[in-house]
Parts: sequence; structure tokens; C-alpha cells
Amino acid sequence: MSPTAILIDRLSHSYNGRPALEELSISVEVGEIFGLLGPNGGGKTTLFRILATLLPIQSGHVEILGLDPSRNAGDVRRLIGVTFQSPSVDGRLTVAENLKHQAHLYGLRGRKLALRMERLVSQFGLNDRLQQQVDTLSGGFKRRVELAKGLLHEPGVLLLDEPGTGLDPGARHDLWRYLRGLQSELNVTVLVTTHLMEEADECDRLAILDRGRFVAGGTPVELRASIGGECLSIHSARPSVLSERIEAEFGVTVCRIGDVLRIEQQRGHELLRALVDRFGDEIESVSLGRPTLRDVFMARTGHVFEGESPA
Repeated sequence: MSPTAILIDRLSHSYNGRPALEELSISVEVGEIFGLLGPNGGGKTTLFRILATLLPIQSGHVEILGLDPSRNAGDVRRLIGVTFQSPSVDGRLTVAENLKHQAHLYGLRGRKLALRMERLVSQFGLNDRLQQQVDTLSGGFKRRVELAKGLLHEPGVLLLDEPGTGLDPGARHDLWRYLRGLQSELNVTVLVTTHLMEEADECDRLAILDRGRFVAGGTPVELRASIGGECLSIHSARPSVLSERIEAEFGVTVCRIGDVLRIEQQRGHELLRALVDRFGDEIESVSLGRPTLRDVFMARTGHVFEGESPA
């Protein structure tokens, strides 16, 4: 069994009596990339801020590399690197100036700083950008500078809040290539919060959060396999009536999410043909696909991500 990098045990947190986290328990192993997947309001940001020592622990227990943030906040801060969703780089400074000022906060100077900067600048492909003002960089390069800043003091745990937000697909691909490099070369533990399904699929393991609660966990493959079979999404003008008729005639469980009917079924393509033959006049549209993490979320919570369509 791998040693534990982050331990969260029955953690709860409220804002003015309104729960943001409820009895949350998660364990992250050393050297893995672990994702917290959930919609806005799911509890990801609150948990992230607690792990980053920016919020107190109200109830429950947390350990980061064996240290309790409520008792050893200063020591924990020296062991973690943090990259927030909102940029923390100074756009008026050059890349080199941003890195040097960050290093000085941790007492890094002289040859030690030069060696670390040289390694990180090379690792993140910033050699030709050192003297460039950060405001002139693309979003992808700004994110590279953010990551380099967070790694200058060689943390054992890197916390990333929605790292792919605002990046184009190419920059997001580069980001994950760098994270895999950190994992393989330095054995850095990475914890990522995200609402992006494609980003969650890149993680070694996931915890799916909804309304402050843990709803599912495992590898992306395990989570998708927990659904089983194939997923049908059916749009109808009378979803309640059609749902009852399908269940009565075919003996399957139909889940209604908004105006969309969802059916999880082995050999779903065969059921699809039968449904169209029997209820074609009542079906406006239907889609069939293998289970995704989005399907896992809907199956566990009974609703979609805020602002999303069920299909």
C-alpha cells in the first residue's frame, strides 16, 4: 500500500450555518494525480482552500504529508505548492522577475535559486520567455509560469484549482504532459479540482463531489465501469408518460432528469431498436453511447452539472 500524501477524515465546513462540506473522507496516495470533480457549489473550492491553509478546519481531521494544517500551518505551507484558478503572476514583471520574487519568499537566493530556475525553465519550455513581460504571454504560457512558481521550493504536494479553465485544447494537453512529467520525474503528488470531464479523465483517481458530499470515487475506468452497459438518452414531449410505458413494457429502470429519460442497459443498441419500433411516434430524439464520467455523476446524484444539458 502506498503512503498517504493527503488524508481527509470526516471533514465538515459551513458558511453561516449553510454546509459546504459534509463528513467528507478522502485519501490521496503519494505520487498520484488525484482529481476532485464536481460542479460549482459542489465543495471543491472550500476543500481546496482548507488544504491550502486559507480556511480553518471546523470539524474533522486533515493531514498533509503527515502534518495537521490546524497545528502546523507554517510547515504545511513549506511542503505544498499552490496554483489558483485566478492568475497570481504579476503581468507587469518578466517571467524571470516573477520567479525570483516567488523564490525570495521561501528564502531561495544565489546558486541554489539559479539551479532550480534553470531546471524549471527548461522543464516548462520557458527558456526563450525569461525576459518577456508576463502580460504579453498566451494563456498556456502564463499557466506554465504559474506552475513553475509553485514548484520553485520543491513541494511534495501540488494543489491546482481548475488548472485547465480558460486554456485551449492544445494548451490543456501541454499542461497535462507537464503534470505527468512532474509525477514520473519528481514523484510530486498533484491534487486537481475540476469541472471538466476530459480533465478528470486524465487523473489517476477521482473523488466526485456534489453539494459538499462524496458521491463516488475510483479510477476513471472503474467509475465508468460502475455504470455498466450503454446509456440511452431519450427526449420526449411527454417524458413522464413515456417513462411509465417503457418500464411497464420492457421491465427496465428509467431515470428522468429534467425532460430527458436515461436508461443504463447492457446491449443498449438492441433496446434502442426496440424502443424506436414501439414508441417511435413519442420519441423526439434518442442517443446511445458508452458511459462517461458525466453519466456517473448523473447516476449518483440524479441531476446534471449546473448549466448543462442531460444529453
